[in-house]
Amino acid sequence: MTEAIGYERVGDIAVLAAQNPPVNALGHAVRQGLVDGIAKATADGAKAVLIYGEGSTFFAGADIREFGQTPKEPHLPDVCNAIEAAPMIVVSALHGTALGGGMEIALSTHYRIAVPKARMGLPEVNLGLIPGATGTQRLPRLIGVEKAIDIVTSGRQLGARDLLAMGVIDKIADGSPREIGLAYAQELLDAAAPRRPVSEMPAPEPIDFDAAYEATLKKGRGLLAPAYGVRAVQAACEKPFAEGVAYERSLFRELMETDQRQGMIHAFFSERQVSKLPELKGVDPRPLAAIGVIGGGTMGAGIATAALLSGLNVVLVEMSPEAAAAAKDRVSGNLSGALKRGRIDQAKFEHLTETALTPTTDFGDLKDVDLVVEAVFENMDVKKEVFGKLDAVCKPGAVLASNTSYLDIDEIAASTSRPADVIGLHFFSPAHVMKLLEVVVADKTAPDVMATGFDLGKKLGKVSVRAGVCDGFIGNRILSKYRTAADHMILDGASPYAIDKAITDFGFAMGPFAVADLAGLDIGYMTRKRLAPTRDPRERVSTYADKLVEAGHKGQKTGKGYYDYAAGSRAAAPNPEVMELIEAERAELGITPRDFTEAEIVRRYMAAMVNEGAKVVGEGIARRPLDVDMTFLFGYGFPRYRGGPLKWADMEGLPALLADIKEYAKEDPYFWQPAPLLEQLVAEGRTFDDLNKEAA
Repeated sequence: MTEAIGYERVGDIAVLAAQNPPVNALGHAVRQGLVDGIAKATADGAKAVLIYGEGSTFFAGADIREFGQTPKEPHLPDVCNAIEAAPMIVVSALHGTALGGGMEIALSTHYRIAVPKARMGLPEVNLGLIPGATGTQRLPRLIGVEKAIDIVTSGRQLGARDLLAMGVIDKIADGSPREIGLAYAQELLDAAAPRRPVSEMPAPEPIDFDAAYEATLKKGRGLLAPAYGVRAVQAACEKPFAEGVAYERSLFRELMETDQRQGMIHAFFSERQVSKLPELKGVDPRPLAAIGVIGGGTMGAGIATAALLSGLNVVLVEMSPEAAAAAKDRVSGNLSGALKRGRIDQAKFEHLTETALTPTTDFGDLKDVDLVVEAVFENMDVKKEVFGKLDAVCKPGAVLASNTSYLDIDEIAASTSRPADVIGLHFFSPAHVMKLLEVVVADKTAPDVMATGFDLGKKLGKVSVRAGVCDGFIGNRILSKYRTAADHMILDGASPYAIDKAITDFGFAMGPFAVADLAGLDIGYMTRKRLAPTRDPRERVSTYADKLVEAGHKGQKTGKGYYDYAAGSRAAAPNPEVMELIEAERAELGITPRDFTEAEIVRRYMAAMVNEGAKVVGEGIARRPLDVDMTFLFGYGFPRYRGGPLKWADMEGLPALLADIKEYAKEDPYFWQPAPLLEQLVAEGRTFDDLNKEAA
């Protein structure tokens, strides 16, 4: 036995208690302890074995400290098979979460009991993998193919009641896992219940697995792991158990060698690392109980909704009583969605809309709030006027935040008498849905104000990324560059529709021109007009998009943009006026259009994204490459299985990417200026990930 697994006898029952805090991860000592415990129980002549976890949970999954290391024997599939092969009945008592290997351990026992709040799931697809320790072979035998495929391919967790209804667990009982487990094991012994190995249950009825595979691959937009999960479940129907287990393991090992797995692992760890900053160590955030939101449009209402759902009181300021009423309606509409999904009940809905939310036209009502988020029109003069009012009415120590997408937080802060209290909090729309929050730190922002920004992000369930001050911060600054690269390709011969297709085939949910239609083409139009006075004369700037806006076509909100939405957004068709404007501009500029392959579109698009990302890191706007990656995974629809743009660049190879950028620079030396950091990394034979490790 190992210290990670405790052993005791309670009458005829041998009790194996996991003692590997904080989450009883299935590290080597735990695996060995389980095998040794089963052997000891067998040698002792026990009539039943109970397996449960001490502390807050059953086995919550693999030990992440072992990721990337050569696994030691006994391997988890062998542990699962050893548990199931025990000559006496084996019972697992579940509480907390039984995830991944933890669920596979539970499936290897002969009977399963759980407390009402226990949860189970197979989240391996979120790491670019499939369950690799018999889960795809045992689960279908218990619950059938369709339900097993759903659990394996979605990675979602299920509650005890759903698990009981499906037949994954046998009983729910209140109490500690030890006491309910012992009672259930004794009940089974008293009833002379037989051993019930799942592997000996009949194979489930097959379905059209080819169709299921293709549908899953399409739904995952190129993510392989869920589709491989379908094939593993198929093996449970078509192969003897041992052969199915071997096939599952071969698929698991194949996925282990893919770039997708690398990308997903990078995303997994980076998501946990992104808000851990040395400068915040030991810095306490300011208290947060009530916040103010200035502006009740789509963005402001979304921010208010997120805050209300997280337990904060919200004062929502608008210009007129009518606008305040409309803002309240928007928030109520958002909360109605949470009500329909069961996230809140009717009583909670009424409390949030009638008590926790205070719509007002009086800035004076903000006198007691702890933090205010300004979400008004993207105009510096307007924002300075708002911050002047906030400076006058907000209490000392209140954090004053701007939701600006592009504007200079230092300039906004300078318009107040308390620049140390000013910060940027750039939410993404819809703010109650999108997970990214850019915490923009100005020159004079106090450390505890920065900590408060991250604390708010945590309360709201956001992935918060620290950004420095520049035009567009991290995300929108990089977006402006790869979108410009797309515009250049259009002038040179590509169509917006070919680019959108190439980018969605790459794994994005939407292409850049469909995204522009969704956001509103007037946003880009205003940005171009704002930057025009300071634009470098060497910059190639297309005008067809401006003409589209000036003709009244602003995207989905006007029914037409790059696409025509007459048949609805899901059936959008290319707007024929767009290509007419593009072709006219090409003729005016004397450009002979050429063809672009899908691979070339993706390469140029991604090269622009990576090059600007390297500049953002090199200038300290983002502290680490992983900050860029998390910004794009959670704010811009970058495919998670590619890890983020800078992780993608590492996997593609930085030398070849830099060589391509230098080749593109022969056509346009102004736009394609290689990032100094990218050149440095290539010269030193290093990667962006090396910088992440140095910053850890």
